[in-house]
Amino acid sequence: MSNTSTLQRFSLSGKVILLTGGAGLYGRGLAADLAGSGATLIIASRDLSKLQVVADEENAKGGNVTAESFDQGDEASILALRDRIIARFGRIDGVVNNAVARPMGGGVDFVESWEASMKINATGVVLMHKHFGETMAAQGTGGSIVNIGSIYGMVGPHLEFYEGTTMGTPRPDYYFHKSGMINLSRYYAGIFGSAGVRVNCLSPGGFFANQPEAFLKRYNEQTYLNRMGNETDLGGSVIFLLSDAAAYITGANLPVDGGFSAK
Repeated sequence: MSNTSTLQRFSLSGKVILLTGGAGLYGRGLAADLAGSGATLIIASRDLSKLQVVADEENAKGGNVTAESFDQGDEASILALRDRIIARFGRIDGVVNNAVARPMGGGVDFVESWEASMKINATGVVLMHKHFGETMAAQGTGGSIVNIGSIYGMVGPHLEFYEGTTMGTPRPDYYFHKSGMINLSRYYAGIFGSAGVRVNCLSPGGFFANQPEAFLKRYNEQTYLNRMGNETDLGGSVIFLLSDAAAYITGANLPVDGGFSAK
């Protein structure tokens, strides 16, 4: 029986954690929660200036946050980020794959935008698992990868939510790569499990972003908690899966959706 207290097992103190993205819809709240949990946190995306603002804000509150630039669509950039983290901190204990690109909303050619999305959101995510997972496995101390999926990797589109709004039709790439992320988590849970590296997926529900009233009413009626998610709803589950309290959980998909997928 471990002498570690229950609360200590939920702490990320002493752990080096990478969060891809960190200034966006989910990322800003996750950065605050992970920094507040005691992690040595690296936030990384293509827009270093936005991340530096986040890092400065969290460090002013007592956090230990470093902003790094990287391009998830470029394998050399992924490897360079990994090498910089190892050179500076000596190890990597956890990765939160949160970064996402949405090129299919930009009005460019369908095939071109689909391929751009796959390069970042499919190939890039696979490479994050391969390179960071292999590094954690080689350390001999285990680790945790947490993927930020979506309920739309679990269910089909509710097109009726969008009727009469200016939001347009949901894009197919999001459904494709978020559903793939769930089974990719299971795959790498099997690949890295013997080395003590756990891989899990969270599937958040919709996030409140001042959507039209008609959309909000229809969406909220579909959830047991009658609301969309906010910036404080995801961090607890991510911290749990990164922590030692989840030491026997791998290959799981956890909906964090207010009951949307259960209704």
